[in-house]
Amino acid sequence: MTLEILTPERKIFSGEVLGVQLPGISGLFEVLDKHAPLVSALKGGKMKILKDKNNSSAFTIQSGFVEVLNNKATVLVEGAVEI
Repeated sequence: MTLEILTPERKIFSGEVLGVQLPGISGLFEVLDKHAPLVSALKGGKMKILKDKNNSSAFTIQSGFVEVLNNKATVLVEGAVEI
């Protein structure tokens, strides 16, 4: 699946990933390859990117939204810092 993480200032991440864990307003959820279409609000918290089976990275994000469509997840947030 393709993942893009965007802030108002710049593109934080763009690439192929296995999945992403996101802090939804009702709790954590995960989006994996070939996920059904989805739009969700996000709250501030930790977002974990699963790049492959042995490699991951994490960001602390501010509030925003995620859209999943056609095997592409686009995360739009106010700010993100890699941890």
